[in-house]
Amino acid sequence: QVQLVESGGGVVQTGGSLTLSCEPSMNIYSFAHMGWYRQPPGKQREVVATLTASGLPVYADAAKGRFTISRDNAKNTLHLQMTSLKPEDTAIYYCNAYSKMNYWGQGTQVTVSS
Repeated sequence: QVQLVESGGGVVQTGGSLTLSCEPSMNIYSFAHMGWYRQPPGKQREVVATLTASGLPVYADAAKGRFTISRDNAKNTLHLQMTSLKPEDTAIYYCNAYSKMNYWGQGTQVTVSS
């Protein structure tokens, strides 16, 4: 069973920055693609950013220009750098990885105070 361990969530003020990390229990290159999703309070889960195995990033409109998804091959870790955070970014953020099936992390809470 593949495990994805997330870290880096917390409370930050509007305009602040946070970096989320996701460490899978298998080689990061094993996945066809990985990504970050989020679920705001009372809303459905939505995509934030994805990264293909070849390193091509795709961002949701809400993330463009503020968030950066990246992969640290040496540390076998996926990151999401978030800047200029807004209260509407408040959500539980989930790491996702796909290799024949979808795998999900346990989620990490990000709260942006106004």
